Amino acid sequence: MRDFVTQLAHKVLAGQQLTREDARQLAGVTGDDVYDLFYWANKIRIQFKGRDVRFCAIVAAKAGGCSEDCKFCAQSSHYATTVQGQVKLTDEEVLRSAEHAADVGADSFGIVNSGRAPTRKELEEWLAPLLRKIAKDGKTRACATLGALTPETAKFLYDNGVRRINHNIETSARHYPQIVTSHPFSERLRTLKIAKAAGLSLCSGGIFGMGEDWEDRIDMALTLRELGVDVIPLNFLNAIAGTPLGDLPQLAPMECLKIISLFRFLAPTAELKVAGGREVCLRDLQSWIFYAGADSTMIGNYLTTYGRKPEADHQMVRDLGLGHGVYEEGAVEAHPTATTLPRVTRSGQYGIPILLESETTARPETVGMRG
Repeated sequence: MRDFVTQLAHKVLAGQQLTREDARQLAGVTGDDVYDLFYWANKIRIQFKGRDVRFCAIVAAKAGGCSEDCKFCAQSSHYATTVQGQVKLTDEEVLRSAEHAADVGADSFGIVNSGRAPTRKELEEWLAPLLRKIAKDGKTRACATLGALTPETAKFLYDNGVRRINHNIETSARHYPQIVTSHPFSERLRTLKIAKAAGLSLCSGGIFGMGEDWEDRIDMALTLRELGVDVIPLNFLNAIAGTPLGDLPQLAPMECLKIISLFRFLAPTAELKVAGGREVCLRDLQSWIFYAGADSTMIGNYLTTYGRKPEADHQMVRDLGLGHGVYEEGAVEAHPTATTLPRVTRSGQYGIPILLESETTARPETVGMRG
């Protein structure tokens, strides 16, 4: 067993943070020594996160027609993919998805909205009532992926029962301009800081296999650690035809597992959630994600691609001799006056476009919030 892997593992188990140079050493592990990396990542997982694993679920409440140019995304209006136009689920469909998520053991359920940020009308008339209902039912944690936030929208979500926001940084600051040009990396960081200040738990990770190198992966892990992110989703590119990344090859299963282990060493107390691309990239090694250090996975379908049946994931966990945690925090009541957003009087202060909804004729200094 490589001595330095053991030494770094003991350092983490003793509660010390690894440095960038430590991370570079781990990233350089190859051959049979990768199994040593998995072994110690699993030990770190058990010490800091326990033996039980967690599931979460999402629903694409509004899909497609996105103004942003993320090069991996089938929902971007910039690319000709199988997702054309915009589709919005009914309230009943969203609430049925939340019920199903709770039934299959998801401790968190996220409503996902395509676009840079929701409009005032979407927040007040559509999303808030749904989130209040899910939070009040208390069967699963109410989460949301809505794009960029301002302090007003973050507080509004918190007051309506949301307790976790997902907003991925996607990759490193250095590699980000190769993936997204329609909004800056700094906007993503700012949204996470705003959400945290509002009392929201942070869920933020990214996608691997987009042409980044190991230094980018280390940068991303250290950025998330510095932000104090609670949940880190680790996605592996499932290349979508029609997107600029549509021809990129899939990552090899062992590389995916090595990424998981690296993140466990660097973020020992975070919930590491293996999400998109699990089925296509890990294939027969899906059950190894926990041995490699993950303690969470997404159950059911993704945004524009299918996952596998929940029963298969339940069986996988049972076969490993593990259990899965459930939501135990109970119902969350919305603030009684949290039905409308305050008017925006400082448009652009946070670098997010504040645009009028089509039906609004207010003057610029009192426009509706978008973000």
